[in-house]
Amino acid sequence: MSIDPITLEVARNRFAQIADEMGVVLRRTAYSPNIKERADCSAAVFVASGEMLAQAEHIPVHLGSMPASVAAVLERFGEGVEPDTQYAVNDPFAGGTHLNDLTLVRPVFSGGFLIAWVANRAHHADVGGEAPGSMPAHATTVDQEGHRVAPTPAVRNGEWLPEFVEPFLAATRTPAERLGDLSAQLGANEAGARRILDVAAEGGGRFAQMTTALLDYGERRMRSALDTLPNGEYAFTDFMEFGGELLPIRVAVTIDGDSLHADFAGSADQVAGNINAVEAVTRSCLYYAVRVATDPTIPTNGGCYRPLALAAPDGSIVNAAPPAAVAAGNVETSQRIAD
Repeated sequence: MSIDPITLEVARNRFAQIADEMGVVLRRTAYSPNIKERADCSAAVFVASGEMLAQAEHIPVHLGSMPASVAAVLERFGEGVEPDTQYAVNDPFAGGTHLNDLTLVRPVFSGGFLIAWVANRAHHADVGGEAPGSMPAHATTVDQEGHRVAPTPAVRNGEWLPEFVEPFLAATRTPAERLGDLSAQLGANEAGARRILDVAAEGGGRFAQMTTALLDYGERRMRSALDTLPNGEYAFTDFMEFGGELLPIRVAVTIDGDSLHADFAGSADQVAGNINAVEAVTRSCLYYAVRVATDPTIPTNGGCYRPLALAAPDGSIVNAAPPAAVAAGNVETSQRIAD
C-alpha cells in the first residue's frame, strides 16, 4: 500500500510540528535565560533505527549532529533500551558538540515495540570545569571544560537516576538552574512522545510505512537537487587563527550525478587548544551548507542526508580525537567549516 502525496505532506508537517512543540515546551519551562530567552536548544524526532525523521527550525549545529547522539545510545544499549527511560549524553566524542550541550534521548514504545525516538539538546550555562561557563580559553583537554556524560540512563519512570543527576549537579556552579533546565528537557521529550503515540494510534498500523516513505521522499528531493548541479571537484581553503599560526581547513567537494562527497584531507592536525571540532560538528556543517546551497524546502530528515558523504582525517581540527578540548570548535571553528 503506497502513501499518497497529500497524506505524505500532512505527515511531514505533523512530525515537524511535534519537534516544534517540543522546543516550545523546553523554552517555556526552562529556568535559564540561556534556553528560555536565547533559545540555545533544539528538538527532533527519529525513527526506531535512529535516522532523523523531522526537526524543528532550531540550531543547525545541534540538529545535524544529534543523530550521532541517538546512534551512540543505540550502540551502547542496543536491544537493552528500556521503555519509560530517558538517556543523557554530552560527550563530544559520542555525537555531542561541546560539554555544555546536553542531549536527552527518549525511546517511544507502542505495543511493546520501539517505534521512534524523541530527543532534545540544550546548552547548560555551566557544567563544571576550570572556568565559569565551562568554556575555559586555556583548556587543552576536554576534562578541563567540565563534566562529561557518556550515553547513560538518566530518567526512569519520570524520576532522575542518582547515578546521572548527582555527579552532574555536583559538578556545576549553578545546580538549581541546571535541575530546572534538565526538568524542562524531560518534559519536552514527554510531550513529543505523547504526540508520536497519537500519530501511531491514528495511522491504522501504517506508522512504519509512513515514516519510511517520508525518509525516501527526502532522499529523492535531495538527489534531484544535487543532480541539477554541475559535476566536478571544487576545493577551498580557509583558516583558523591559533596563537601566531594560521591553521588550514581544506575541503574538496565532489559532485557526481545525484551524490556529493566532501573530503577534508589536508586540514590541520588537532591542537593543544579548544578550537578543535569533533566529527559530529563537521558533519552538521556539511548538512547545513548543502541545504543552503540547494533547496531549503527539502524535508529535513535522514533521507535527505543519504546522498552526502564526509571524509575527515582522524585527529584533525575537523575530526578531533579525545582528549582534545573542543568548546570553541563548536562555536568558532564550525563557522569556518560552514563557510
